Amino acid sequence: MKDASFEQKQQTRRAFLGQHAGGLGRIALGSLLLGGTSHADEGRTGLVSPHDLPHFAARAKRIIYLFQSGGPSHVDLFDYTPKLAEMHGKELPPSVKGTQRVTGMTAGQSSYPVVAPMSGMKQCGSHGTWISDLLPYTQQIADQMSIVKSVNTEAINHDPAITFINTGSQQIGHASLGSWLSYGLGNENDNLPAYMVLLSQGTGKNPGQPLFSRLWGNGYLPSSHQGVKLRPGSSPVLYLANPDGVTATSRRQLLDDLGALNRFRADETGDPEILARIDAYEMAFRMQTSVPDLMDLSDESEATFERYGPDSRKPGSFAANCLLARRMAERGVRFVQLFHRGWDQHVSLQRQLPRQCQDVDQPSAALVNDLKERGLLDETLVIWGGEFGRTVYSQGAIGSPGAGRDHHGRCFSMWIAGGGIKAGFEYGKTDDFSYNVVEDPVHIRDLNATILHCLGIDHRRFTFKFRGLDQRLTGVEEAHVVKGLLS
Repeated sequence: MKDASFEQKQQTRRAFLGQHAGGLGRIALGSLLLGGTSHADEGRTGLVSPHDLPHFAARAKRIIYLFQSGGPSHVDLFDYTPKLAEMHGKELPPSVKGTQRVTGMTAGQSSYPVVAPMSGMKQCGSHGTWISDLLPYTQQIADQMSIVKSVNTEAINHDPAITFINTGSQQIGHASLGSWLSYGLGNENDNLPAYMVLLSQGTGKNPGQPLFSRLWGNGYLPSSHQGVKLRPGSSPVLYLANPDGVTATSRRQLLDDLGALNRFRADETGDPEILARIDAYEMAFRMQTSVPDLMDLSDESEATFERYGPDSRKPGSFAANCLLARRMAERGVRFVQLFHRGWDQHVSLQRQLPRQCQDVDQPSAALVNDLKERGLLDETLVIWGGEFGRTVYSQGAIGSPGAGRDHHGRCFSMWIAGGGIKAGFEYGKTDDFSYNVVEDPVHIRDLNATILHCLGIDHRRFTFKFRGLDQRLTGVEEAHVVKGLLS
């Protein structure tokens, strides 16, 4: 038999719902139509960062991160060193290779012959930036970007490396960069999530390395700040559309009643995840209108499709995702991340790499130019790169059609354009073998500190208390803003 206190709670809840549920529905529906703040949004106060952000004037408002999953070959694409042509086929000197760890895929090789870049490079733009002929469209935006040639990481295998650069730790469970920005800066658009993710498969290695949702996860931050993945096709977000027989009005009434119950429970327990659940339901309701509008490309001109390339009409392609990223930037989405798989060229480098470059070259450049023409580039940080680079030595018999390059984290290249970053610039330097950093190293912690700085955030002061520690994106080890990159 239920005790009296239990019955009293049930009566209280029934009375609460009876008195307030109808009014909540009218308020929330009115706010959706008029663009106001619904009663449900009151729960969001528990999700606002306690930090007074930005810490200083921001140069950028948002980020579009073109993440090239698998590790693009800096040797073949950006890091020009004429010594490699001279040393082609010769053994990599032990003094250069050193004693650092290499992966199990090449650790047992008896020989480590140097392989020159597979394609020519030329100097581009007013700065004379070296860029591979495999990237002719990227060559044309040399004056809009900085190439960082000295990025480095300790991680030598995919999962720890991609987790490291995206979350600041090789261990799983930490919050992703996009989640940190959503938590700290919030969103400029109440009808779309602050952090949105798009995936594509390239024509290089197919299938590419697996991508796990924890790469855009919230970790220990409130779950409202996790990335929302959009799928290609007619159902970009699973379970977003109402089932047959469920109208928008009945859905609104259901969410009102459910929200009232959840708020009642949140008052009892003080659990912030209940507020996050309310927030997720309300965002999903608003997205029923905003996502179809975002995904409908019928208002884009023929010239725009031509600019982004022939694949831009193909849902789920990197080109189509770049076009969607621009549309999200226009709508104020704080962080857009495109993961493009297929860069893991352990084998068949000669066949796979040109195809993979063709996937991304034209749309990446088109995105930068499109943002610039629309007045958005100065306030949008565009980042292009992967979790590490590739070895200058051959994996497999040199000259073999099946030969490739192994992972290489001691130095690799990324490019950055837009808000707060110098344009037409190169930063950092590697040795004659594109194997070790010799000038201005940029650890991935430094990279993330610099990204936060461009958005007005001091990485040292941007923390979240978890398990008794002040967690931060850049971790507990030393990290520095790369001031030489800033405009």
